[in-house]
Amino acid sequence: MRRFTWVVALVMVCLSLVVSGCGKKDAGSVVKELDGVMSKLQSYHGKGQMTLRTGQDPQEYDVEVSFQAPSFYRISLTNAKKDITQIVLRNDDGVFVLTPHLNKSFRFQSDWPENQGQVYLYQSLVQSILMDNERHFTSDEKAYVFDVVANYQNGSLARQKVWLDKRNYAPQHVEVSDANSNVMVIVKFDQFEFGTKFEKDQFDMQRNMTGWNLKTLPTMMQGDSKVGEKLGATGSKAGTGAASGNQGTGTKETAQETGGKGTAAGHGPGTDAKGDAAGANKGNAAGAATGESKGTSVSGSGEGAKTSSAGSDKGAAPNGAQAAATGAKKDTSKQQSFGILEPRYMPSGVKKQDVTELKLGEDQAVMLRYSGKYNYTLVESRPQVQTVSILPGDILDLGFTLGVVTGDAKKTLTWTYDGIEFRLSTGDLPPTEMIKVAQAVQGEIGK
Repeated sequence: MRRFTWVVALVMVCLSLVVSGCGKKDAGSVVKELDGVMSKLQSYHGKGQMTLRTGQDPQEYDVEVSFQAPSFYRISLTNAKKDITQIVLRNDDGVFVLTPHLNKSFRFQSDWPENQGQVYLYQSLVQSILMDNERHFTSDEKAYVFDVVANYQNGSLARQKVWLDKRNYAPQHVEVSDANSNVMVIVKFDQFEFGTKFEKDQFDMQRNMTGWNLKTLPTMMQGDSKVGEKLGATGSKAGTGAASGNQGTGTKETAQETGGKGTAAGHGPGTDAKGDAAGANKGNAAGAATGESKGTSVSGSGEGAKTSSAGSDKGAAPNGAQAAATGAKKDTSKQQSFGILEPRYMPSGVKKQDVTELKLGEDQAVMLRYSGKYNYTLVESRPQVQTVSILPGDILDLGFTLGVVTGDAKKTLTWTYDGIEFRLSTGDLPPTEMIKVAQAVQGEIGK
């Protein structure tokens, strides 16, 4: 009997050891399974918040990421306070950096993001774990935690800690630190699911421009978005009076050439009045923008230019083109008043030289010049006319958005935020320093 009891006890101990061993994985087994997850990855969708601590005050952004094999990506970054969204898109046509509320788009033929990591992309996080043979591994109640080398364009980011859900290896939390172990970037995922089924136009450029323009429009206008929608509906009924709706064409010059095209910039289906100025000249309030401008600015939702509605309910203007020109002229002064934003950061051995006012086409702008160890200029403007640009260049990750780098010997980094377009031009400023300057300006915008 004693022998039987001893055998039973030994079996129970062995079983407990087996069970405890199965419940605890080491770094090697987790890495092996992560490699398997990557090889079978077809799609995912995640949402969360990103906090940047690169300036004096933390900057917070809502992040949404979508991926569909083999190479479709969609990333949206939304300023949590201002509800301003920018979108990075990759599809069969190339890589796009979209600013929908300004109808601004850059397109590249690029292998992004394979050639550079992104802290909010699952592939970048897992690859950093797989590639670091000196990775540090721990675990808590719900997650496996890896501390690995960070591989990002910003050279000041040295290491990152990644929390992966024990159930399915979905990312939960990411912290990226500099060489002094100061946490500079935090990403916290609220949702993340594998095997997501997307709509057919999820990665379509035009759908993202128009769909998100409607969402962010009220925060960017100098007035009531319903005014633009009402004018768009009116213009579509009028037929030949003025162009309105999806194509969003119409500036001062365009209106003069087409007899009122684009004077109403709503989001209805619209009718193009090009070549038929008669409707705009008949004094029909339903066909052309009318009366005095109330300063309402509405962004067109297609690939056309940003337009200004010149409508009011005082009665018909005798000439639709003239009303459009008047409205655009009055609205411009309000939209271009944004002040000078000086970056708090300057590279060592650099001093500000001067500040010059200038004009870029019809737009007022300011240029800040810096010289010393590095020489560069920063031009700031609030463009009134936005177009789709197809540029040879590359993408530079600024954290809060992706900037566009063009040029060879002299490079220009362009990015848009809060309606202001920034152009940082230099012949000798390294990419890491360009990122720091851009982030320092972003800190000023966030105040």
